[in-house]
Amino acid sequence: MADKHLSSQFDSELNGVSTRVMELGGLVESQISQAIFALSQFNAEVADQVIATEPKVNAMEVQIDHDLSSIIARRQPTARDLRLLIAISKTTANLERVGDEAAKVARMVKAIIQSGASRSLPASELRVEADLASGLLRKALDAFARLDVPAAVAILKEDDLIDQEFDGFVRKLITYMMEDPRTISASLDLLFLAKAIERIGDHAKNIAEFIIYIVKGADVRHASIEEIESAVR
Repeated sequence: MADKHLSSQFDSELNGVSTRVMELGGLVESQISQAIFALSQFNAEVADQVIATEPKVNAMEVQIDHDLSSIIARRQPTARDLRLLIAISKTTANLERVGDEAAKVARMVKAIIQSGASRSLPASELRVEADLASGLLRKALDAFARLDVPAAVAILKEDDLIDQEFDGFVRKLITYMMEDPRTISASLDLLFLAKAIERIGDHAKNIAEFIIYIVKGADVRHASIEEIESAVR
C-alpha cells in the first residue's frame, strides 16, 4: 500500500512537470508566431513583445529543472522513469533555445527596421521555411504529450524539408547579392534570420529523438533514418 501511495505521488509530480513543459511549449510557439509576424510585416512593436517574453521562458526552464532535480533526489526513479525525467529536462532546454531563436529573429527585425533596409528585402521568401519550422515544433510537442514514436520518426524525416528550404533560400540570396552588390549587407541579415528559423526545426527534431529515447531506450542522435526505423521496430 505504501509503495502504491509513493507511486501515485510520483505520477502526480510527473504529471505536474509535464503540464508545465507543455505550457512552456505553448509560450514558445506563441513567440515563434509573433516573431514570424514581426518579420513578415516588419513590425517593431510585435518584435518587442517577443523579446519581452524571453525572461518568462528562461524562468520557466529554471523552475522545471529545479522540480526535476527534486523529484530525482526524493523518488529515486526506475530506469524508464529516469529516462523520462532526463528527456523532459533536455526537451525543456531545447524549448528555451527555440525561444532564444525567436528573440534573435525579433531583435534582427528591429535592427533591419532601424537601418531602413526593410523595403528592399525579400523577407516573404522566408515564410515557407518559417511555417515548416513552427509546424514541426507543434507536431513535436503533440508527439511528446502522447509519447508517440511513429509521429517522432515522421518528424525526423520532415526536418529534411526545412534543410532543403534553407539551402534553396541561400542559393537565392547568393544570386541576389551577385546581381546587386549593394544588397550584400541586407542579404546577410536575411541569411542569419533564415539560419535562426532553421535552428527551430533542429530543436523540434531533438525533441522527437527524446521521445524515442523515452519509449524505446535507444539513443538515436546522429543516426540515419534507416537506423532509427530499425531501432523503433
